[in-house]
Amino acid sequence: RNNIEITAPASEAGAFLEEAKMELTMCCPTLFGLEGIVADELRFGGRLTDVRAENGRVFFEGDESTLAWANINLRCAERVLIRLGVFRAKTFDQLFEGVKALPWEEFIPADGAFPVKGHSLDSALHSIPDCQKIVKKAVVSRLSQKYGQGWFEESGAKYQIQFAIMHDTAEIYLDTSGAGLHKRGYRANSNAAPLRETLAAAMVKLARWRGREPFLDPFCGSGTIAIEAAMIAQRRAPGLLRRFDAEKWSCFDKKVWQQAREDALCMADAAARFDIVGSDIDPECVKLSISNAHKAGVAGTVFFEQADATKRDYSGGGILFANPPYGERLLEKREAEALYTALGRATKNSPMKQYILSSDPLFERCYGRPADKRRKLYNGMIKCELHMYFKNAPRKPRPQV
Repeated sequence: RNNIEITAPASEAGAFLEEAKMELTMCCPTLFGLEGIVADELRFGGRLTDVRAENGRVFFEGDESTLAWANINLRCAERVLIRLGVFRAKTFDQLFEGVKALPWEEFIPADGAFPVKGHSLDSALHSIPDCQKIVKKAVVSRLSQKYGQGWFEESGAKYQIQFAIMHDTAEIYLDTSGAGLHKRGYRANSNAAPLRETLAAAMVKLARWRGREPFLDPFCGSGTIAIEAAMIAQRRAPGLLRRFDAEKWSCFDKKVWQQAREDALCMADAAARFDIVGSDIDPECVKLSISNAHKAGVAGTVFFEQADATKRDYSGGGILFANPPYGERLLEKREAEALYTALGRATKNSPMKQYILSSDPLFERCYGRPADKRRKLYNGMIKCELHMYFKNAPRKPRPQV
């Protein structure tokens, strides 16, 4: 919002936003290592020019239609926030006054619910509960002046407020997504060690797989990597199966969200078929993957089967994606490393390109060969590396001129 003070009554806020076409400053938090991918999604998919990637987040400018597009279409971002203001806050008084100065009435109506959460790092204001109370008190004070009431029942739509205080600088946001964007809506249930959908999509994007070659995931788990690959190949927007908090906000036009969904549906090619196979040694994981693929709408192009990853035939071409067990405890770690060794033997002479995610620093030693390239990624809070093997894969012949 560029911290511009606007005093239009709340009942006119939506009309004012529509008439003024003011740009919103938005922020997408990401898993560490995915900032560049999200920035590219915004530049090329959203056709935005002013995109800035920082550690763990990406900033961009746009209007309400940009906001709706980002929530529905971004594959690797965690959520979409609107940044309302940035200011110094070494004391509670500074925090209170800085929050109170922001135009909350532009967004939050008299019946809106506005819970507060946040974090602080290397700052004088380190008590999160106290900071929450101050932020809440400041917003109530501002809205009380605007609406002429001292009590808010907060019975309406949710306007989640977030604060981040780093090195005594406070940043204040509104969360437009609600549940994280990695919750696509197709995976109500998962196996014991689920891979985030945003990270699975990032693995596929890093490999630049678009459906032109066979795809194999021999550790499919709940089917996440294969399903995300199918959605990418079919150009199916990841947010089509779910709703977002900002869709209920009275300050935004519901027709904008409806149009964004219709545009996303027009882009999808649900009839397209690809050679995508996932397998797991656990039959329950196979059943779960099949169920999730049906919910995601990609069951027609993804095939799941029960198979031992160390005994599969990898002599065919294509690309292999894998998120094998990490083994966080000592005994499990030894078992996982033995599994890496067996998988390495099985794939040693394979022409397939291989992209394998692991948190084990000894993975390459166990696998039997160094990766051609590595990429540091985080699966939630677990530090991992994506090991990429592609130099021995046969190149596609150049078309004859």
